[in-house]
Amino acid sequence: MTLLTLEGVGKRFGAVVAVDHVDCTIGPGEVVGFLGPNGAGKSTTMRMITQYLEPDQGTIQFDGIPLDDAGRAAKQRIGYLPENNPLYPDMLVAEYLDFIVRLREIPTAARRGAIDRAVARTGIESVFYRPIRDVSKGFRQRVGLAQAIVHEPDLLVLDEPTEGLDPNQRIEIRHLISEVGRDRTVILSTHVLSEVQHTCTRLLIISRGRLVADGPVGELIARAQGLQQIAVEIEGAGVVDVLRGLPGVTGVEERGVRDGRASVTLTAAAEDDVRPAVFRLAAERGWTLYELHQEAGSLEELFRQLTTEGGRA
Repeated sequence: MTLLTLEGVGKRFGAVVAVDHVDCTIGPGEVVGFLGPNGAGKSTTMRMITQYLEPDQGTIQFDGIPLDDAGRAAKQRIGYLPENNPLYPDMLVAEYLDFIVRLREIPTAARRGAIDRAVARTGIESVFYRPIRDVSKGFRQRVGLAQAIVHEPDLLVLDEPTEGLDPNQRIEIRHLISEVGRDRTVILSTHVLSEVQHTCTRLLIISRGRLVADGPVGELIARAQGLQQIAVEIEGAGVVDVLRGLPGVTGVEERGVRDGRASVTLTAAAEDDVRPAVFRLAAERGWTLYELHQEAGSLEELFRQLTTEGGRA
């Protein structure tokens, strides 16, 4: 069963291709992480799903009906928290949510109950009668999430919901999203990979407007284990450039120089153990090798490879 389908969806802004032939299906009850670098097309795709933008090509179907045909009926079943979380700071939280339920055309008799449920689920009782301008960033995000779920949508679209929050606030919002995601479909855009691992069941990665990975989070993490990272701390002339040209090395990340020692992380396929080659190279060139060990592959490394090298999984 499919709730949302994108077929060949594309969007241009002048000469810039923001989204390029995206195809995917999302079923009821999935919590989907949507990842990509800045400018990759995440927000544009989410705005097309929520009908803030229209695709230039392809179709988007919601519950089997094209959005062009579904119109307001689809909007009534979709909740959206944009990245900039547009609130009215002069309103009380209570006034704002009352304004939202009116916009959502929730029947008068059901409005109080809808607001009460959203307030309880997002934990904003303590600021309910305070002006929005006077509440913390974390509570503002909670208010934004409350307006997105107040009409009990089937699909919840969240664009960077934890952006700008401190670590404690991130954890609170993450737990809140997990709770909300138990009984609805969620698409979550974020730059924080740990949020994906703790919150989502499935992952989409977009790069340069195209999907480069789509699969269960655990499966993609397992794929990441097929990559090896070698931590090296070494002292010598031209270390980084020489290591970059070493056979089997696909990436070199410089982590800084301290007391003349260069700290770098080498990336290679799991079957290419480059440690012996690094050791021999250090001996041949008279370098001083302080550290050489293999680290586990990670979702972060998979993301970096797919979004910097044009790869596809």
